[in-house]
Amino acid sequence: MKVEARVFEIVTVFAFLVAVIYAFLTAYMTEDGVEPVGTVALILTGGLALLAGSYFRFVARRIETRPEDNEEAEISDGAGELGFFSPGSYWPIALAAAAALGGVALAFFHIWLLIMAIVALLIAIGGLVFEYHTGPSAE
Repeated sequence: MKVEARVFEIVTVFAFLVAVIYAFLTAYMTEDGVEPVGTVALILTGGLALLAGSYFRFVARRIETRPEDNEEAEISDGAGELGFFSPGSYWPIALAAAAALGGVALAFFHIWLLIMAIVALLIAIGGLVFEYHTGPSAE
């Protein structure tokens, strides 16, 4: 997780540096002063990257060293099973459709459609989570 933390820390420094340069240049080159929207957007980008990087750094201290974090690691150190990924699940499609329906409902602000999207989203999440705990594939 140290590699991921380092990437987000670099993005944080870059965003804050660009925010300062952007604010200075807009104040210097325009008659209106500092342009607030772009400056705030860059500061918030840096803050969000700082938040993610801090979380990764926090987690990296509490887990054992991964092969990605070890400078002396070999390729074979990362071999093995990474986890179980369902090869034939249709639930991600339902989840994406429910999320898209929620986005449309928010865009047009139809509360009845938003309620339907939330129900569909909960059903799709439940189906995805409990896919291998029910039905013919349950052990």
